[in-house]
Order: sequence, then structure tokens, then C-alpha cells
Amino acid sequence: MSKTAPLTARLKYAFDNYISKGTGTLIGGLALLTLILVFILAVILILTGIHPDQSVSFTIFDSLWENMIHMLDPGTLGDTDSDWGMRSYLLFVTLIGVVVLSTLIGLVSNGILTKIEELRKGRSFVIERNHTLILGWSSKIFTIISELIEANENLKEGVIVILADKDKVEMEDEIKLKVGDTRNTRVICRTGDPIDIDDIHIANPFDSKSIIILDKDNENSDSQIIKTIVAIVTNPRREELRSEPYHITAEITDSKNLEVAKMVGKDEVELILSDDFISRIMVQTSRQSGLSVVYIELMDYDGDEIYFTDEKTEVLVGKTFRDIIFAYEKSAIMGIQFADGTVAINPPMDTVFNDGDKVIGITEDDDTLIPSGRTDYEIDESRVVHPDDPSQADEKILIIGWNDRAKNIISELDQYAPFGSTLKIVSKFEDPIPVIEKLKSNLKNLSVEFVKAETTERETLENLNIPSFDYIMLLCYEQHFPVQEADAQTLITLLHIRSIAERTEKHLNLVSEMIDMKNRQLADITSADDFIVSDKLLSLLMTQVSENKFLMRVFEDLFDADGSEIYIKPAKEYVTPGKPVNFYTVLESAAQLNQVAIGYRILANSRNVEKQYGVVVNPDKAEYINFTEKDEIIVLSED
Repeated sequence: MSKTAPLTARLKYAFDNYISKGTGTLIGGLALLTLILVFILAVILILTGIHPDQSVSFTIFDSLWENMIHMLDPGTLGDTDSDWGMRSYLLFVTLIGVVVLSTLIGLVSNGILTKIEELRKGRSFVIERNHTLILGWSSKIFTIISELIEANENLKEGVIVILADKDKVEMEDEIKLKVGDTRNTRVICRTGDPIDIDDIHIANPFDSKSIIILDKDNENSDSQIIKTIVAIVTNPRREELRSEPYHITAEITDSKNLEVAKMVGKDEVELILSDDFISRIMVQTSRQSGLSVVYIELMDYDGDEIYFTDEKTEVLVGKTFRDIIFAYEKSAIMGIQFADGTVAINPPMDTVFNDGDKVIGITEDDDTLIPSGRTDYEIDESRVVHPDDPSQADEKILIIGWNDRAKNIISELDQYAPFGSTLKIVSKFEDPIPVIEKLKSNLKNLSVEFVKAETTERETLENLNIPSFDYIMLLCYEQHFPVQEADAQTLITLLHIRSIAERTEKHLNLVSEMIDMKNRQLADITSADDFIVSDKLLSLLMTQVSENKFLMRVFEDLFDADGSEIYIKPAKEYVTPGKPVNFYTVLESAAQLNQVAIGYRILANSRNVEKQYGVVVNPDKAEYINFTEKDEIIVLSED
């Protein structure tokens, strides 16, 4: 404090600083001031000789008590029988007390309001353990919360903590509106910047079970996510507060940033390359009728999911993978996680299961992946058939619309399409031209043609001869329009194509893309072949990986064109149709082809949403099914 300033200015400055120290300090100061006033008044009362009763000895302690009770309790004023001198004095003391008590009530009231406001801001430290921490806020969060609630159903109590740069009360209101009942899971919201190391500390990442980092919905999303990862894994208090590795799941948009994120997070971070993931989903689901339903079944927690187990597997040690797939009656086995942590989906049938390995299977819950111990199951060898593979014909593929994911989609299509296939791209903008020119030299199976046209006009779509294409994909113009407008363009085109399909009675393999999940509800799905890709799939994948990091290896294998993938093939390629057969027989037929059967599809139910469009994943192997010529088997296969 400057000594050259006037005394009054310095006193005012000191008083202002004291006032700014908060409610507790002010109440303490008021208490001290009250004690000083009581002492001064007690001395005055003794020195003036004004006593309540002149015949009785009146000590300093009596004076202190008399002044204190009249200052703190104005109601005692009417109880005295003293003379008017004493009454006048006590009236003065009582008036001082009224001022003191009024000030105290004001301070307490203001302190309570301030504390409520602080709580509303969501800045208090979270004292939880084994919670799932979500950093950031986007449209994906509601699906993630819903799935985590399902995953926590078998727990006594689950906890989700959310830290986002958003008002705490607003977050809680949106979750209540869009998620509803959270059942046995508590959702705790805190306000803070997910890239600020001090704000992240509020959400207590040190005691978390897993951490999910959401994208920021802006052009700097990747760099901000990487900064968040750095803030978590390099926190200076980490060695003091956490001994085990983190389990972080994060989304990266640009593949160029993937290596940097991996270098920062090392083995503690599972990174999902969102554009690549969406591209592969679109290609695979467009080519196989019903595959979209299978993926949703595997990724959400409503029904059967993928689990790992090493419990009760000692009976499997030394057995081959072929033996293992028959050892589970009510679970569909997908592969093995070896003791070193590597994962093999549909490994060779002679792969030996060793001590420390885990079984990867599709089952209802993590406690239902148990060997049945049954050896008396029946396999009807007379029903097993393997017709020659049909030769692949050239394919005609149509892409309507364009965005940055299109180049990934074209490259992925080239790996699946037979040699000599054609791809026509129709867009209202000329963005595809330089990308197509750059990709042409690397394409082995596809020839690409570009047409510039107004894709929302009926005349354009009629001229394309939509029914002549084997596969159709609709992409949104997210680089040219706001989210809602881009989705509206896709929706209009989708409705026109559905109208054309109904008029021509042509079965179309149609996959469309929408950014906002809410808009997906506007376009009612008519069948499993009419699939709409949105952020929901990415949300489901992030949730699954956050619960088990090794699931990332499983999905990477399933989405890789070079590994084993999920195929839906005609049932007549495995068993003779027309007579009931149990699924053990189907499993045997697939195993002879080095494939694993994990389900089937009844085409008669392909438009019945109540029956999952005819798709059944992980059937009871002892149950009998009567397949027709048109029904299909869901298998894990390399081709």
C-alpha cells in the first residue's frame, strides 16, 4: 500500500480488501466487533454507576452479561424493572444490537445465496470412485449416457461425471429431458473447460474407471482433444493420486492427427478415427442387407453384446478354436484374446487355447459367457451343403452428395467391388472433381464417373435410373450447409428415392447419412436395407470401448477389409432348406469353410421392426429353425 496516499484513502482501500474476503471473514469480523462493543458498553455501565438494582453489588461480569443479552435479544427490553436511566441506556444498547443482528442476518443470507450460486456453477470437486468421466458436450452424449445406464444395470450404483463448458443446470435439464430416468446410475454435472488442467481436476480423473473425450464440433476439435489427453496423462499430481494406467476413449477426425494423439496417449488411449469408421460402416452396410441391424445389436447394450471372459475356461485349455465354438450353447464365440493382449477374430480352426487366453463371445451379459459342458448335441451331416461359389458380377454403385468422407468411402468400395465395377457420383457442387482425379490412379476395381446436378430435384433422380444400381449411398453436404440444412437436403433426396423404389417395386440397398441424430427419427426406416448412418453408431462404439478397451481391437478387425468380417450369406450355401435344422448343424457347416456362424436372418420378417427385421444374433444352438431358399446365415469370414 502506498504511504503517500491520504489516510482516508488507505483506510477505505483496506476496508474494501477486507469486505472482498468473503462471508466467513465478514461474520468473524462482525463477531469480533460485537465483543468489543459489549466490553466497551460494559465498562461504561460500570463507570456511570447506572445499575438495575442499586442495593446489589454489580460487577464487570454482570455488566458484560447485561449488555450482551440486550444486544443479542431485543425482546428482553420489556422485562426490566429498572429506573428510567437504566431503561434509556438499555434502549440504546438494544438499538445497537438491532443493527448488529440485521447485519449478521444479511451476511448469512448473502453467504447462503452465494453458496447456492457456486453450487449452481458446478465448480465443486467430485468425490467419487470408479466413475465414468465424460469430457465435453455434443449430440453424442445422450446416446452415451443411455448406453452407460444400460451397462450399469447389474451394478448396485453407477456414476457418470460430466465436465463441459456449459451451465450445470442446463446440462442437467437436457439430460432429464432427452435421457429420462437414469435408474441406478447417478449423473453428476460440472462446469469447466475440458482442456484446462485445473478444471479437469474438478471432475476427479484420478479415481475414474474410464474417460470419454467428446469432439468439440469445430475445426480445431482434434488439437483440443489432444490437449485434453496431454492434460490428463501428464498431470503433475498423477504419481501422487493414481497408480494404474488411465482408460481413455477419444474421437479423432483427421487421420493426420492420429499418430500425434497415439504418441501422446500411448497405451492409455483408445482412438477412434471417426471419418474412417463412418466410411467403413457405410460401405459394409450398403453391400449387405441386414448388416446394419447386426452392428447395432453388437454395439448397444440392449440385447446381446460382445464380452471377454477367462472364467471357467480352464476346461478349454489345450482345445482348438473349433472345439470352443461348440462348447457354448447360449453364446456365439467370435475369437480369442491371447495372453499377450492381442485379439484374433475367427482365427484358424486349429488354433489352440492356452492358459491365460480369454474367450471373445456374443452373449446376453458378462456372467452368461459360460461353457455349457454339453457333448450330446446333434449335428445332421446329411443337411450340410457347400455349393460352388457363384462368380461375382460387375456392380453399379451410386453416390449422391459429397463431403470429406467420400474419398475414404471410394477407397473402401474399391477393396470390395469386383473388377470392372462402376461408380457414379452425383453432386450439386464440383468438389469431387479434384478428389476423383487424385484417386483414379490408385483404384483397381472401380471406374468413376462424375455428374454435376441438383440432387434434390425429382427430375435429376428419375434421369439417373435409380433401380439400375446395385448399391446407393446418400452423403450429406456438411461442408457447404449448416447441420440442419445439410440433413434436410439428404432427407428430401431420400424421400424421392423411396418413392421411386415403391413405384418400380425395386428392392434397393440404400444407405444414407445424417449428421444430427434427431433428424434420423424424421426419416422412418422402412427395412434393414434402408439404413441411416449418424453419430449414434459412433456414440455406441465409444461407449463399448470405454467399458472394455480390448473391444477396439475386435471392431478394428471387423471393419478391416483384410481381416475377418461379418457377412450375411444365403442359408442354402450351408444347409439344405425346407426342413427344421438346429444351429449346431449350421455352425458345423460354417466351420468346415473356416467360418463361424453367429446368427441368421429370416427374410419374411425383413420389414418387421418388432422382430429386428428378421435378424437373430446369438441364437440358442439347440433350437431348430426351418430355413427357406431366401433366408440367410450371419457368419464371420475372411471373404
